[in-house]
Amino acid sequence: MAFEVKNRNKVFSGKVFTVEQLTLALPGGKTHIYELLTHPGAVTIVPVDDDGNILFVSQYRVGVGKDLMELPAGTLSAGEEPLACAEREVREETGMAARTMQKLGEFYLAPGYSSEYQFIYLATGLYPAPLQGDEDEFLNLIKIPVDQVYQMAEAGELYDAKTLAALLLARSCIYDMTHQNQ
Repeated sequence: MAFEVKNRNKVFSGKVFTVEQLTLALPGGKTHIYELLTHPGAVTIVPVDDDGNILFVSQYRVGVGKDLMELPAGTLSAGEEPLACAEREVREETGMAARTMQKLGEFYLAPGYSSEYQFIYLATGLYPAPLQGDEDEFLNLIKIPVDQVYQMAEAGELYDAKTLAALLLARSCIYDMTHQNQ
């Protein structure tokens, strides 16, 4: 199918993303107007400590008007490589650095209206190495045993899409790592 952008109009430009109105030529000759959220991309990290816990952060999310428990994550800075962003974000949000960062996968978060592309990393060999966090982030660190995390996910007790997707991508690696001596 042939789709072609005929016109782009920037509606809003913010700190993290822009919103554009696109006129798209559709197959068959008609046009349709779409709104597109243009985002620089982001990372989500699955940090697993040596005791078999996954580290989460709880923070207020304006989109839902309450705190959500999520995996550490962050937006790519201009020109920043995803791995460097993951290494920075895990330190800012958990106070821990990782001896090993393994890329698990990548995906579009909400391609129907956003260009945001997520890179997922498994962080292991954690050790204290805090970095100053963002001034607008108020995070609470939560450690939960691996098996309990997956029980929570299956019971519908985790509500953040990137967290659920990252946990799915990490499941076999984490299971192998935390159950190898059983």
